[in-house]
Amino acid sequence: MQQHKTIFNWSTGKDAALALYHLLQNEDFHVDHLLTAVNSHYDRVSMHGLRRELMQLQTQAVGIPSSTMELPEQPTMEEYEKITENAILKLKAEGFTHAGFGDIFLEDLKAFRVDQYRKMGMNTLFPIWKKDTATLIQEFLSLGFKAVVIAAKAEFFDETFVGKTIDQSFIEELPNDVDPCGENGEFHTFCYDGPIFDHPVAFDIGEKTYREYNTPKQDNVQTTKAKVGFWFCDLLPTTTT
Repeated sequence: MQQHKTIFNWSTGKDAALALYHLLQNEDFHVDHLLTAVNSHYDRVSMHGLRRELMQLQTQAVGIPSSTMELPEQPTMEEYEKITENAILKLKAEGFTHAGFGDIFLEDLKAFRVDQYRKMGMNTLFPIWKKDTATLIQEFLSLGFKAVVIAAKAEFFDETFVGKTIDQSFIEELPNDVDPCGENGEFHTFCYDGPIFDHPVAFDIGEKTYREYNTPKQDNVQTTKAKVGFWFCDLLPTTTT
């Protein structure tokens, strides 16, 4: 049986790790490449804010070849789509036919990805789509995955929340209006160990900072908040002497 040569869009977080795990169990596909969006200005993973060096150590521990999409400081949607297109078409020329994602239930995001990749002649895969997030986070832990919170919305959390390791007590202490997987953007994580890793990724907890961003404008949607605040926890690669 011929396996479909597959790219996985790697965000460095827990949902991506669990989705990749599921995809690796599927004999119809062979994941030969991890692709990560990096903000070149900050030298960090887009959205998650993880240092490039830790992302590289992480993908090395997973053991799958990887590359990055290099984004400017504040990319427009047109710039983002063009950079994505260049990266995907290059991989398509190498024989890749499918691309996997760790999305769970954001319909607009999935539709955008499907449409974008279809235009490039690529098929899309969503291994954990529409699965119950309370069940997914329990599966994540039961499989032996480990992750730490590196970003969190100030609307729900204070600075003590970032830097926490995800475990059973973490799940039980989440506010009722926060998704167990943070699928609405409530928090982001760095996955550093689990069944897809050859070895754990060593890191140290660094500085915690607060930043505010302009609230994205949506048509026909009234909002009273001009900005949204996030707490970030900088993770540092562990150095040995």
